[in-house]
Amino acid sequence: MKKQDALKIYSALLKRYPDAREDPETVARGSPFEVLILTILSAQTTDKAVLRVKPALFSKYPTPAKLANAMAGDVETIIHSLGYYHAKAKNIIAASQALLSEFGGSVPETMNELLTIPGVGRKTANIVLYHALGQNEGIAVDTHVRRLAQRIGFSDTDNVAVIERDLMALFPQDHWGDLTDVLIAHGRATCDAKKPLCEKCTITDFCRYFHDRK
Repeated sequence: MKKQDALKIYSALLKRYPDAREDPETVARGSPFEVLILTILSAQTTDKAVLRVKPALFSKYPTPAKLANAMAGDVETIIHSLGYYHAKAKNIIAASQALLSEFGGSVPETMNELLTIPGVGRKTANIVLYHALGQNEGIAVDTHVRRLAQRIGFSDTDNVAVIERDLMALFPQDHWGDLTDVLIAHGRATCDAKKPLCEKCTITDFCRYFHDRK
């Protein structure tokens, strides 16, 4: 896809979802510690599900020190509804311990440092860097971004690392964080995984999926 077409798509989606960055139904809101922990928990589940456990989790474990010393079983009880709760409890406790032992109890502010934390991959690191720390280091490729990148024609692969590189090559760096937000908004509202609402879509002129299914 040409860069000018990619930017037209981005502009159209940003106009369609002007409040995407302020969406309250996302884990990418709060302190850096909260965003880190909630994003780790969001793997293989929805943001809405994670947000339902947020009050109980952070009322009991409001700091890295509190969570680092938590009993796994107690954390599992709180996050049980999210699925994979054994692994997720282990990861967020280990992540909190890493914050204490390696970073003085604070969330680190570089990609390389974030990637050393248990449970953190590039998606999580990108979300923390942009939404909690105001840095555009990359593009968070979640399930919506991956699906839309392939459908629209931004990328020709299912590999999330390659998709991120393809998107970074198409869009200016100052668009990277907001691009994730508008693609997620479009994926939730219009470009559903099973039943995309192409008749209501504002970018069908550019969408590979729309033209291929004709």
